[in-house]
Amino acid sequence: MISAFTGQQIRDAEQPLLASGEGAVLMQRAAYGLAHAVAREVKKRRKLAGASVTVLVGKGNNGGDGLFAAALLARRGMRTTAVLAAAEVHAEALAAFVAAGGRVVRLEAANAEELAVLCAGDDVIIDALLGTGARGGLRDASAELVASLQELRPRLVVACDLPSGLDANTGEVHWPVLDADVTVTFGGIKAGLMADPGEGCAGRVERVPIGIEKQLEHNSPELRRLTASDIGALLPNPGRRAHKYSRGVLGVVAGSARFAGAAVLSVHAAALAGSGMVRYLGPQAAAQLVLARTPEALWETDDPGRVQAWLLGSGVAGEEQLERARDAGSSALADGLPVIVDAGALSLLPDRCPPHWILTPHAGEMATLLGSLPSTGEVKVTRDDVESRPLHFVRQAAEQTGATVLLKGATTLVSSPSGVVFSQSDGTAWMATAGSGDVLAGVLGALLAQAAESINDDDGAYARLGLKLEDRWAALAAVAASVHGRAGALASANFDGGPLTASAIMAAVPRVIGSLNAEYDRTRP
Repeated sequence: MISAFTGQQIRDAEQPLLASGEGAVLMQRAAYGLAHAVAREVKKRRKLAGASVTVLVGKGNNGGDGLFAAALLARRGMRTTAVLAAAEVHAEALAAFVAAGGRVVRLEAANAEELAVLCAGDDVIIDALLGTGARGGLRDASAELVASLQELRPRLVVACDLPSGLDANTGEVHWPVLDADVTVTFGGIKAGLMADPGEGCAGRVERVPIGIEKQLEHNSPELRRLTASDIGALLPNPGRRAHKYSRGVLGVVAGSARFAGAAVLSVHAAALAGSGMVRYLGPQAAAQLVLARTPEALWETDDPGRVQAWLLGSGVAGEEQLERARDAGSSALADGLPVIVDAGALSLLPDRCPPHWILTPHAGEMATLLGSLPSTGEVKVTRDDVESRPLHFVRQAAEQTGATVLLKGATTLVSSPSGVVFSQSDGTAWMATAGSGDVLAGVLGALLAQAAESINDDDGAYARLGLKLEDRWAALAAVAASVHGRAGALASANFDGGPLTASAIMAAVPRVIGSLNAEYDRTRP
């Protein structure tokens, strides 16, 4: 499991070494890792000798890291320039840079645009303007320089610790920000690099150990990301004597006369993701399409019988179908069954949900949901608000509803009511297509039904990963988000990285689950 920490947690972990006089050692380790990463990226494109690098330098340790790294690159034959954006920069690092033959230019309001043009022509730019301790974004000439660079699209940008203007704690972005191809982060991954919109600015993230890692182990992570190994461990893997009821029975209230496709996709995705049986409740017109695509499903017109989990809301519209969703939700609440609440059913929540109810809004639905809650009803939350502060709002929704909340997006965030948050980013931008969310709901429903009776085991996979009981539903939802994302990436790869449909995502789900299970079987102790 990958853990991400706040900037304050990182700084606190550094304090014992700083107090013992080893601050210079930390900086040298960071600079070496940064220089090594830059050299490796440049060599993918051309020879290192003679290549040009500009480091954008702010005050404090972040600028010092960048200058020391540039000095190391100068000694390897690169032509190096430092653009000093602060009146005072790290003195020892600047001296080392000059001694290595680096050229120094001071940024001023009058030369910001000209410097942007010159920098954009270099082989690589190192962004070392702001670090984890910065508050707010870039200002004045620095902001003008970065805004111009972003328009000019440099060949290669490497961020030092994090892109300048990105909040290390939350992923919020204070524009302008120079999008990085690679972010080299030190000691521990910052939470802002695993939550949007920050993750979208960071490119590929590489962590460089600098000696504070043991201290960080004593902290509770701000964000967690499941690896392929974790997901393989948590995915259901039926035994030899499994049967359709032990494999999980999912009840589905989805679709409507207008949105029948949502029912087709969610039911078929649930079947492909391993549910032993899917019982569908909906109008005859939708049921006929569901059964044509998934003849294994059952169309229930009255009491659905045995169900171990429910999926409610995908494509639900009209009073008759809303009433079915309302009745199923009330029954599930009384029986203590886990429920996925999607789309049209998000308006049917009880006053307080249990943690094994998983809400799956996108940003617009999240804004509507938060606006309907008593404690936020007077404060209007917009879709733009949610998209700019998703980590804040997913936690707020989970806390206020009592449910586990999965906020869909390029980076999907899942929050437990306890505040533990998982972050998964395994998909492709082509997955932003109609029906993709219905497929996710079906995958999640299948996993929920299969895990409903085992997720609380004291000696199961969730326990072995150290997950508390109240946080396991969030972990399960993160597994579903990852499977869905990986299926989308695989489907797109089948079209040479091109566009895809929700049906293509759905078709790739069994292969993804199979490969994750097989990889876990090969690597487990």
